[in-house]
Amino acid sequence: MSDSPGKLRINIGCGATPTPGWLNFDNSLTVRLAKCPGLMEALHAAGAVTSGQVHSAAVVRAHGIRWANAVRRIPVPDASAEVVYSSHMLEDLDPEHEVTRFLAEVRRVLAPNGILRLAVPDLWRRAHRYIMESRDADEFVRSLHMTRGTPRGLCALARYLLVGFRNDRWAYDAASLIRLLEAHRFCDARELLPGETTIPDPGPLNLREREEESIYVEARRA
Repeated sequence: MSDSPGKLRINIGCGATPTPGWLNFDNSLTVRLAKCPGLMEALHAAGAVTSGQVHSAAVVRAHGIRWANAVRRIPVPDASAEVVYSSHMLEDLDPEHEVTRFLAEVRRVLAPNGILRLAVPDLWRRAHRYIMESRDADEFVRSLHMTRGTPRGLCALARYLLVGFRNDRWAYDAASLIRLLEAHRFCDARELLPGETTIPDPGPLNLREREEESIYVEARRA
């Protein structure tokens, strides 16, 4: 990864799947807690976090994942990135306010002609499965990940406070995601098949991340 202007490659909301050699950011409290040796293990023993979160903390330490709230600020200079990638994060953002601020931050950090690649759950695929296959409304609504039960008990409440609101807040198909990017002044927005990209020499970037449920759209900063 080069630190030259316009040469950074950034993975936003990487979770436990960072891209080697890139700048990897996530806003999970796990990223902060991972800096304290033994803390996540103690919280797991108390039932406050899951074994998956303990694993995520180990990934944070191993790959140097940094904390950032990309809705407020991606902590790199203006026009310093040639690629910004985000997988299964956009749908977690409030479409009225947070999405606008996030895309504005992406435009700020991308150099001219820099590439934004987004992977999001495919609403069309979920709807098609419901209409053509399952006809199960409960399964369809669950597949949207927009609702969950209210936390009950101290351990469940502590887990909620640590993890925060992680349910989806919106859903996209390829056409709506392209319209969104065009409305925020990105150009050449297009849907790509799993494994396809317009990124020159994508290196270790996973071009098929969660392909069984995802759509992939890329666009450029004009």
